[in-house]
Amino acid sequence: MQVCPQIGLQFLQTPTKQRRTHDWAILTAALACFAFEAVWYSIFLNSWLAGIGRTAQWLESAAGYHPVLQYGTAFVSAALIAIGIDCVTQLTGPQTAARAVKIGLLMWLGFVLTTICTEYVFEERPLSLYGINIGFWFFGFIVMGAIVGAWKKKPVAIPAAVSMAR
Repeated sequence: MQVCPQIGLQFLQTPTKQRRTHDWAILTAALACFAFEAVWYSIFLNSWLAGIGRTAQWLESAAGYHPVLQYGTAFVSAALIAIGIDCVTQLTGPQTAARAVKIGLLMWLGFVLTTICTEYVFEERPLSLYGINIGFWFFGFIVMGAIVGAWKKKPVAIPAAVSMAR
């Protein structure tokens, strides 16, 4: 049984399968997703504001603006998703960028698309807002999957003096 250290989950697996923590990959993936989110919502700003029933004046005012809470939540959420993609990728087969992107897309399809769809149907939100929000997460999962899948710890180099003594 192997533990995924970031979230404390245990998985049944063969004794030879080891999961390595890729802290730098997770941090990089979360930062990349966070930056992509800023660009994405800047591009779709007017449509997004219309979809949530707000105006640019509201956005520029201090009403409802809590940057530490809002940006902190966005970053922590991206980091948790990157951890999930990293764990599932490593525990289910070889770690490659292509596999991690596929796993990320399956996670997006199974969890994000379906969950947000259910919320939007009951909340009667505009289809345009649905497209903006799920579109961001679609590409966000791809970006994070590519980063955590491609990131591998480099082997420790053996100094020349040690290798010559062998």
